Amino acid sequence: MKRILAHLAAGIVLATPWLLHAAPKTKPVAARTAPVVPQEIVLRHALSGPALDAFATLVVRFNDAEAKLKTGAGRIVLEDAQGAADHARLPQLALFDQDDAPAMFGTRPRFRPLHQVMAVGRQAFDTKAFYPQVFDTVDDLAGRMQALPLALSLPVLFYNKAAFRQAGLDPEVAPKTWWEVQEVAGKLREAGWKCPLTSSRFSWVHVENVAAQHGEPLVVKDGKQERLAINNMVNVKHMALLTSWQKSRYFSYSGPGREGDERFASGECAMLTGESSLYARLTRQQPGFPLGVAALPYYDDVYGARPKQVLPDGAALWVLAADKKPEQEVIARFIAFLMRPDVQRDWVRATGFLPMTPAAVQALRESGVDPAILAEAEARLSMPKRDAARTKNGFGRSRIRAILDEEVEFVWGNQKPPKAALDSAVARAAPLLAAPPTAKN
Repeated sequence: MKRILAHLAAGIVLATPWLLHAAPKTKPVAARTAPVVPQEIVLRHALSGPALDAFATLVVRFNDAEAKLKTGAGRIVLEDAQGAADHARLPQLALFDQDDAPAMFGTRPRFRPLHQVMAVGRQAFDTKAFYPQVFDTVDDLAGRMQALPLALSLPVLFYNKAAFRQAGLDPEVAPKTWWEVQEVAGKLREAGWKCPLTSSRFSWVHVENVAAQHGEPLVVKDGKQERLAINNMVNVKHMALLTSWQKSRYFSYSGPGREGDERFASGECAMLTGESSLYARLTRQQPGFPLGVAALPYYDDVYGARPKQVLPDGAALWVLAADKKPEQEVIARFIAFLMRPDVQRDWVRATGFLPMTPAAVQALRESGVDPAILAEAEARLSMPKRDAARTKNGFGRSRIRAILDEEVEFVWGNQKPPKAALDSAVARAAPLLAAPPTAKN
């Protein structure tokens, strides 16, 4: 081997003068260009199961298209929030629900408004293309879009049909009002169920949406300042009813997040109020589960109640640590890709999340999705926005739900009555609503 290397070295040395001498007689050889290194964009998420599979497939499709670009190509790299080496190190993109921000980042991170990123990236971005109720989840006080509402759900009631049969109830008839829920819970309790009813995302379902269904504003103007209005009669009445159910073992509080999902899926609890997207997860992961789903119950004894007037909510795609123009250009193209009707169609069918635009619904209709389901979704999402129905994105405003979650915990711990807890939440939220809105979650 040493002899071979020696011969090769000698050949190179002997050839060098010839190459130098012959070079003027030949055309210059163009220097090889270095391979284009794509602009890497890290996207942190907390997806799992079918939703993760579907999102990963979309990312591969986008990356394949980017690889064909001659200049400025980008590449999306998925990062599981649980496996992130340093949660405090912010990625350029993140798909998350604001309620989950502390767990994913250790704080509530600053974000770059999406409308600014799309302008920098020179991508067409017509916010009027979104359904009003979808747009309402991510706009600020000035009506500007802050993030892409990619993973929204509506609040619904799930129930175990086998449990209903066991209790002598008709499994095809779900309770429509909270008084009917009370009657059903009592029969389930008598049939031996230790957890007739639980909930996920309690504050969103049982405070914000109960208020919305019965025409109560979440925020009201008090002079020039806004103040939280969750301590209204309907909310106090509802919390008091749930408290009585807890004492009767009709209702079991699971926590402020999605803790109730597993208790329902495991068969521990017979009914669950939670996110509509759970339907897709359960039917795919537990195909034999005797699942029933119905609209969120309401109070039929409250004048002017609109039971279908519920508020969508969920995870959105937020731009975080993307300060460089090339990064924002790649992100803008990725957002434009995700908004394509065919991409939305595939995403919604795989996950059960809400379609963002009428174009997506049309694509779903053409793909064979039940027209009745699409008509129901379209009717709800097309409803005009109600200005006082939710707090808007801005400085400290996402902390309001965290405050509400904390006060609700006092109720279940028998430390505060419902009215006192809601009053306290209103008082604690006042400074946050008075602060000027900025790009901070």
